Amino acid sequence: MPRIFELFGFRVEDRSGEAAAYRHAAICPFMDSDCDGGGNRYLSSIDLRERPSLRDYFLGRESVPSGVCSLQLTERGMPWIVCPRRLLVLGRSDTGRRAHQGAIESMLLGLSGCASGLRLGVWPEVKMKYAEQRGEIRKSFDYTFDYILFRVARLDQHEIEQRTGKTWRVLRPIIKAGGYRIGSEGSCEFVDDFPDGAPLVVEIMTSSTSGGNKRKRSTIPMAFEDAISGQPHEAPGINYRQVWARMVSQLIVKSEVALDWGGRAIWILQDVLADYISSSTALDLHQFLSPVTGEVNVLSFSYGDPCTQLAEGTVMELGSGKLYAGPITAARNGGIASGFQDIIRAPVKPPVARLLTMLARRAAASYITVP
Repeated sequence: MPRIFELFGFRVEDRSGEAAAYRHAAICPFMDSDCDGGGNRYLSSIDLRERPSLRDYFLGRESVPSGVCSLQLTERGMPWIVCPRRLLVLGRSDTGRRAHQGAIESMLLGLSGCASGLRLGVWPEVKMKYAEQRGEIRKSFDYTFDYILFRVARLDQHEIEQRTGKTWRVLRPIIKAGGYRIGSEGSCEFVDDFPDGAPLVVEIMTSSTSGGNKRKRSTIPMAFEDAISGQPHEAPGINYRQVWARMVSQLIVKSEVALDWGGRAIWILQDVLADYISSSTALDLHQFLSPVTGEVNVLSFSYGDPCTQLAEGTVMELGSGKLYAGPITAARNGGIASGFQDIIRAPVKPPVARLLTMLARRAAASYITVP
């Protein structure tokens, strides 16, 4: 039976004062601020106005996000991370200062191609819409990037005009409204900490949950409410197909765009999700284990042994990072054609004999005659 594995960063059975403090205040230890439900899971927030006991627990708040970090589908099975904040949060603190996720951040920046000591700007949730007319068809791009990292530098107005293709008269009010500091040297103005060079696109991919069952109280909000109250609970399962569909629709596109910009994209996910992708598509990630980045880059991390007995008040660190990197399209290595586009191909092809055996179980529902 699926259960919640971690609440607000701590294992669900952790009743220490440290865990209780984070839960009462609805704080995410990875963000070091209020839990936001994982970005797009705000719909799982609980209205506390009609739940006086929970309202007292959460220090008089009127609503609280369902602070579920991960689910465990079986008693000793590997947990599945369902909140992207559990994997990585960038920009909340400077490198080397975070209390958690240090190993992931260190490996990511080590693969970024950026020199040690280089200062980077972090832009989270960058939504980009763009369109071009190609003949009679209008082609469009509409994606949101989890994070875009650039080195930052002081650039003068002429350098910014050259990079953006827009005039300073148009750009200046936009840049000022964006929170940048504008200075001047003689007749030329400059902007501090403006993006420079090539971007690093960072994408966090976690698992989606099934809807759950209200009668069994196995939806995320109901399971959260029972678990936070110390009651037995049942959680929803993992929506495997939705995870796969989300990955397929973005992995190639965002990697291609990052390459076209002169940079690279790195995807961060959990090992169980990497294994699921390898088993459910023609892409075998394990063939692409690499010490260096390529056109497509996937960083996979693991809980290790989830049954390890941790000291109370301890947040589990993810580790055992592996990089899977390779070409987008098939590359012939040793006579084997392989590429990350294999993620859109069938993992296996059932024989037609299997189809006929299935159809033998029931006759056609109706018949038609071709005119």
